[in-house]
Amino acid sequence: MKLKSTLGLAIGSLLAASSFGVFAQGQGAVETEVFAKRYFTDSVRNMDNGNLFGGSVGYFLTDDVSLNLSYGEYHDIRSTTATGNKNVKGNLSSLDAVYHFGTPGVGLRPYLSAGMGHQSISNLTPRTGRDRTTFANIGAGVKYYVTENLFAKASVDGMHGFDNHQSEWMAGVGVGLNFGGSTKPAPAPVAEPAPVEEVVYEEVVEAEAVRVELDVKFDFDKAEVKRDSYSDIENLAEFMKQFPQTATTVEGHTDSVGNDAYNQKLSERRAGAVRDVLVNQYGVEANRINAVGYGEARPVADNATREGRAINRRVEAAVEAQAQ
Repeated sequence: MKLKSTLGLAIGSLLAASSFGVFAQGQGAVETEVFAKRYFTDSVRNMDNGNLFGGSVGYFLTDDVSLNLSYGEYHDIRSTTATGNKNVKGNLSSLDAVYHFGTPGVGLRPYLSAGMGHQSISNLTPRTGRDRTTFANIGAGVKYYVTENLFAKASVDGMHGFDNHQSEWMAGVGVGLNFGGSTKPAPAPVAEPAPVEEVVYEEVVEAEAVRVELDVKFDFDKAEVKRDSYSDIENLAEFMKQFPQTATTVEGHTDSVGNDAYNQKLSERRAGAVRDVLVNQYGVEANRINAVGYGEARPVADNATREGRAINRRVEAAVEAQAQ
């Protein structure tokens, strides 16, 4: 059914209600972490392997890229020098850019990192004072988000000194918190019903539900609206502007690849993405649009084929109108 002709039947009003919570991850989120790492030193430095304990704070510039500042202190390291065996003390500060793979949400997110570090340690050489080294850092690891806010991490980091040309590495684990990211739209106000005694109907009009399939498809594991899908969304926006009392529900769906919980959140993000286009691109009032996700529960094509899965990665719009 063509979008414009279908919307022509939807004359009436629909009370829209939406329920969204704070989405902890994503652009603008802050992550804090405490970590413990095993430090493997270059053999020519005459130091035993040791431990690094510390913490970090990161800020997400986008949904996938964060900038992380970390600080740690060394423990259980000894050096062998001409003056004897000494306990090495010191610290390591680093600034790294981190790219996360996958989609924000509960589950695994592998990552790669690169940046700079500065090491300051004592008792490494016979001379007094501290030994300072600037490192180039590279790293890889995986985070598991137990919830939107809590994660555990395992990592491997390589370091190469600019001034001493020595290469060292660390392996570690950590736990952290993620909070303060981009938010989904706030709940739309729900109008309180008028007292029964004040409502008088001369004629009972039965509500008719009209379902519209928008031509909005998505790439696998993505929730970004493609530009070639904007025309149908614009038609829906024009209709809602023509009938200001109309409201709609935008419904997101996925194919069957992945687990149910992940697909449920992905479908919600897809519905929210179409809602955002209606509000931000075409000026439809936010409280007139409800966005919900149904995950993989309502396929319209065969998920056993590539073509069927592409069709199932879709968004539909439901409009309730008064039958004439």
